[in-house]
Amino acid sequence: MITKPNKNSVRKKRHMRVRKNMFGTAERPRLNVFRSNKHIYAQLIDDLNSKTLASASTVDKEFNLDSTGNLEAAAKVGQLLATRAQENGHTNIVFDRGGYLYHGRVKALADAAREAGLEF
Repeated sequence: MITKPNKNSVRKKRHMRVRKNMFGTAERPRLNVFRSNKHIYAQLIDDLNSKTLASASTVDKEFNLDSTGNLEAAAKVGQLLATRAQENGHTNIVFDRGGYLYHGRVKALADAAREAGLEF
């Protein structure tokens, strides 16, 4: 019996294919995005030292929107991450979409981070 792979396993396979060519450093960290049905999470990661330099998500205490699974929430997370990254002195980053299509909430987060001052 042949089983059809589920969406998450296909996404993880796509993510590994993209990640083999992408690497975050202390000077240019990797912005990783994870989205669930209810929330969206973003991290700036230094892969050389295996450290998270900044993070933001819809479950943060500073996040004050009622709905957390929409474009508005993703844009707010992108702005919040960009301000935290700039406080730490990071403006140039590498964008890692996490195997998701560059569409919808992932695109909204990226556009908001760009508008707030991150360059990628």
